[in-house]
Amino acid sequence: MLQKIQFLPGFNKQVTSTGAEGQWVDGDNVRFRYGTPEKIGGWQQLGNDKMTGVARKVHHIVNSNGIKFSIIGTNRILYAFSGGIFYDIHPIKTTATLTNAFTTTNGSTSVTLTYATAHGASPNDIILLDNFTTITGSNFTASDFDDKKFMVTSTPTNKTLTITMPSAETGSGATASGGIRSQLYYPVGPAEQLPGFGWGLGSWGGEVANAQTTTLNGALLDDTAGTGGSGTSITLTSTANFPTSGTNFIQVGNEEISYTGVSGNTLTGITRAVRNSTRSAHSDGATVTNSSDYIAWGEAASGDFVIDPGLWSIDNFGNKIIALIHNAQVFEWDADASNATATRATIISGAPTASRDMVVSTPDRHLVFCGTETTIGDQTTQDQMFIRFSSQEDINTYTPTATNTAGTQRLADGSRIVGAVRGRNAIYVWTDTALFTMRFIGPPFTFGFEQVGTNCGLIGQNAALEVDGAAYWMSENGFFKYAGNLETMQCLVEDFVYENLNTTATQLINVGLNNLFGEITWFYCTSGSTVVDRMVTYNYLDSSPTRPVWTTGTLARTTWVDSSVFGLPHATEYNISDDASFDVVGNTDGSTVYYEHETGTDDVTVTSTSAIAANIQSGDYDINGESLGGDGEVIMKIRRFVPDFVSQTGNTQITLNLRNYSNNAQASSPLGPFTITSSTSKVDTRARARAVSLKIENTSTGQNWKLGTFRIDIQPDGRR
Repeated sequence: MLQKIQFLPGFNKQVTSTGAEGQWVDGDNVRFRYGTPEKIGGWQQLGNDKMTGVARKVHHIVNSNGIKFSIIGTNRILYAFSGGIFYDIHPIKTTATLTNAFTTTNGSTSVTLTYATAHGASPNDIILLDNFTTITGSNFTASDFDDKKFMVTSTPTNKTLTITMPSAETGSGATASGGIRSQLYYPVGPAEQLPGFGWGLGSWGGEVANAQTTTLNGALLDDTAGTGGSGTSITLTSTANFPTSGTNFIQVGNEEISYTGVSGNTLTGITRAVRNSTRSAHSDGATVTNSSDYIAWGEAASGDFVIDPGLWSIDNFGNKIIALIHNAQVFEWDADASNATATRATIISGAPTASRDMVVSTPDRHLVFCGTETTIGDQTTQDQMFIRFSSQEDINTYTPTATNTAGTQRLADGSRIVGAVRGRNAIYVWTDTALFTMRFIGPPFTFGFEQVGTNCGLIGQNAALEVDGAAYWMSENGFFKYAGNLETMQCLVEDFVYENLNTTATQLINVGLNNLFGEITWFYCTSGSTVVDRMVTYNYLDSSPTRPVWTTGTLARTTWVDSSVFGLPHATEYNISDDASFDVVGNTDGSTVYYEHETGTDDVTVTSTSAIAANIQSGDYDINGESLGGDGEVIMKIRRFVPDFVSQTGNTQITLNLRNYSNNAQASSPLGPFTITSSTSKVDTRARARAVSLKIENTSTGQNWKLGTFRIDIQPDGRR
């Protein structure tokens, strides 16, 4: 006879399929609403363009004229999005005018720019070129360069750099072009979180243990050659005790140089400016250090350390956008300015120049920096546990006096501040081990600090948020909630998440709120992946004290912003392999697409529409009851099932998987998939098994579904 099969909401991946009877165990692109599973909403690309690099922060603002902006920070460029168009508002670090400084070579894609003074650029920095005049001796024209951004390919000297064109020079080679303006962008950081290197493992610039020293026999110029200004060799006063086999290294000043051979007192096969060092001139007799065992800044080293990716902290101070580059400078951009999208963010004078995170305190209006400098303007004084806040209503004043409210505070528990979130009644500040609250109390102390949690540190800068007075976050050892008391959140997918988590990419984790459905979602990198590729969602509306509702999936988003300004959630997706130029010629960092979510049923881009494949899998169901001999003792005959959907657009597929014992493979081929339409009343089957599980899915465009009450016709059919 027909029996209703009732399933609890959420996934349970902490037990086996047999142990999860009456529960769901897996799925993708589904959510629970009112206890019932349904396919998630679709998404559509915003704007016709992509952004360079990977987006790490998005902030929405409405200016005084009602114009809506999305401020998007990638690891390369700060964008303002409005009216379907992306505007480059990235701050400029330096501006230089180049005269007779443009050089190409026949058959080469490389272009060399020569500066009158040190350019300050590094490989992979971005420069903006304009004011080009007519180019002679080249197939390239002024329009190929004018008002275009380029990725710096190399920096042969501190006064020359190269860029790479999409095609090669076919002319004789340009030798000059006057009046070029070059604008260098502030660097943000790498697209990935890189393990195993950085400073902090030794002294600034690195460390050499028991290294042999000697001196140069001849000068080294600021070029690629060796001593004497030619060749690929360096002559020393002595090479005694210097390594002679394999690739080895020497240090001259702050420059690292590799060599592959030794002939007498000469090092052969040299390469200048390796290990992220900068080429420079060195005089005859300069000290040379054997640095083959040297650990340089940016060089792989033993030790549990990672270099952070390029991150942003973005907030608004009234109608001014405040944007901080992680561990670097802070900038402002006026959304109310006349022709705002034609202006760039500018550095905030008087503000710290190296901070880990930033937040605006409201309604008291202080600008708060976390993990910042003890001496403003001196980046070497950055203290990972130090907090500094501005005077009230003044983002340029940070030195405390008797007449202002600026101040500082150093937290006590932890080794570094990881992140901060503004809440309803306080600012939450997490270290790697603890949670603090920061509350405005007025003069003379301005803010009061209280430690409210231990052993609950934040796993990554963007892994926490606040909803309705409660803070939720992901830690190294589980999920937590604070709403006046610290709570460890029960999570029925916790082992699945943490056992597959890339623990060296935790700064890439980001959390987003979808208040339309009461969902908090963490997007993270799985083991072996350096880009976000999975999600885990907690539904705080459908959860109860005894049954938390969690789901997992493959939706990959590097940022997520709730629907408060634009009416629907916005999110970004990164494609690491898509290295076309976009708005930066020579971009090698991939690209980002900007989406609006909860619209339609499909994945819609400018060029294509793809299906969102959604599925959900139940645990095993068997005939139970003592009168029948216990759970799973009796084989059941499955004669038919009756599908039931609250709503359905297009078709869905239902598959019944059969099993006789928990550790065994399928008892027979699965039943189905059966195509279910809105008019399907029942599906006849003929099968025998001790247990059956249910899978519901769709794979085509234009399809949507919400499950009702599933019924199955089964009867006992013996014990063998």
